[in-house]
Amino acid sequence: MRTVNLSQADSHLASLVDEALAGEDVVITRGGRPVVRLVPVGATDEQPRKRQFGQWAGRIKVHDNFDDPLPEEMMRTFRGEDA
Repeated sequence: MRTVNLSQADSHLASLVDEALAGEDVVITRGGRPVVRLVPVGATDEQPRKRQFGQWAGRIKVHDNFDDPLPEEMMRTFRGEDA
């Protein structure tokens, strides 16, 4: 794994991208802490899955009062009026 600080990454971005494309694990740090990992697009194992219509049918319940107005106290909180 190659670790570089933000200043080094700024100066050598093109070569770091080439290294990541070649399979090298490149991590960029800020203040000594890892903050970014360079990986090629499409390199993750996660593939988007198709959603199956009705897959939650019978597993969840929407309460009868779901669409009722929220209590005024909660609305004040959402509006930032409560301290």
